[in-house]
Amino acid sequence: MSRLFKRLNRNEKGQAALESAIILIAFVVVASVFAFTILSAGSATTEKGEEAIYAGLEGVQSSLSMRGAVVAEGSSDAVTTVRLTLAVVAGNEPVDTSNLVFSYRDGSQYVSDVEVTAADDFTWITSNEDAGSEDALLEEGEVLEVALDLSGLDPALIKNTEFTIEVKPTTGGILTVNRTTPAAIEAVMDLR
Repeated sequence: MSRLFKRLNRNEKGQAALESAIILIAFVVVASVFAFTILSAGSATTEKGEEAIYAGLEGVQSSLSMRGAVVAEGSSDAVTTVRLTLAVVAGNEPVDTSNLVFSYRDGSQYVSDVEVTAADDFTWITSNEDAGSEDALLEEGEVLEVALDLSGLDPALIKNTEFTIEVKPTTGGILTVNRTTPAAIEAVMDLR
């Protein structure tokens, strides 16, 4: 019996194939675990990237748009008031008008918070019967006219001066309005 056992142990051809199969199975298991880890990490990264894209779009898309002309009012040789007509961009969320910030700049100055001429000087122009201006939200179908007091500028806004007004809501992009005053200051002017 011991001779038979010795003779069987000399032939190791089957053992080499078995060892190769075990090693191959180990590689497949390790590769599948590694692939699962990579796919899970990729899925999480994709979700984070998608969140970043949507947050970026919300930040850059302006939620406000201009409706109509920019009208200026002047006295003697300087502009005292600029009126903007604003609306929500179609498909956007309502904008809280109580938190709007208006800034002014020209070639010689920057004013970070321009005052509205009076606390209640927002004029609501509503064309949507469902939209109500009882709250401070500017909703789709509503139009808001804002009068900005520029009488305190030093130096004053005079003829042939290029200037920029920025409307900054709490969310969404900044609406930038670039205009130039005409060659002669009048009581009421349509700025281009």
